[in-house]
Amino acid sequence: MTVKTKKKKPAPASYQDRSYRRLAELGNLTPFEVRVKETDLQIMADCNLAGAATDLVIQFRSQLEGYIAGHPAFLTSLTPLPDDKLAPPIVKAMLAAGRAAGVGPMAAVAGAIAEFVGKALCPKQTREIIVENGGDIYLDRRQDSTIAIFAGTSPLSNKVGIKIPLSAMPLGICTSSGTVGHSLSLGEADSVTVLARDTALADSVATRLGNEVIAGRDINQALAVGQTIPEISGLVIIRDDQLGAWGEVELVPIPNNH
Repeated sequence: MTVKTKKKKPAPASYQDRSYRRLAELGNLTPFEVRVKETDLQIMADCNLAGAATDLVIQFRSQLEGYIAGHPAFLTSLTPLPDDKLAPPIVKAMLAAGRAAGVGPMAAVAGAIAEFVGKALCPKQTREIIVENGGDIYLDRRQDSTIAIFAGTSPLSNKVGIKIPLSAMPLGICTSSGTVGHSLSLGEADSVTVLARDTALADSVATRLGNEVIAGRDINQALAVGQTIPEISGLVIIRDDQLGAWGEVELVPIPNNH
């Protein structure tokens, strides 16, 4: 599967380009898509669970929309917000992820929805599942998997992948970019990919580290910052022809047919 950067404001009518989804090697999994307002998921599971997945997306989106109606800062803040013991679980997860990464809670929205949908479906309705939400992935398979990294115009784009061992799953793999798509990023990285058990956290940290890759500063600064954030298992940063990695990351070449 190719990792694509998450979108800040996807257009519900036409949605964003998701051509990278055709590159996925599905094995014995069945792919299907779920689209509700801005949420655009590709899910791969043992069978087509589009109906159940749609209901879950509506449920989690309703929780978020209801919370935002009473707490508008949750939607707009670019800095962490305090915990709210009365908030729904998905809101609590996003608040915690934002605090850990040093960013606003909405930086975690794509990863949080992907994980909450994936955990609700697996293992109750499917033994294996991949939920991809604009390039942010919740992965729970029964075999080793490889994730290819899409990095825009970088010569390394779609040529480098991360091998994910079975022992690491379930796992969140989230990517942010300052040069591709409509990501909310203050940096210049072609891709920042973060691995963590908590997909909301991986999403937030990808945004934070993307902000660290700026003009006049090499990627080592972002790598150093990433190492200080607990619960992150690995990260890969690509900027032009530079690649840096840290943690439990096994890089592998991607065949030319990707």
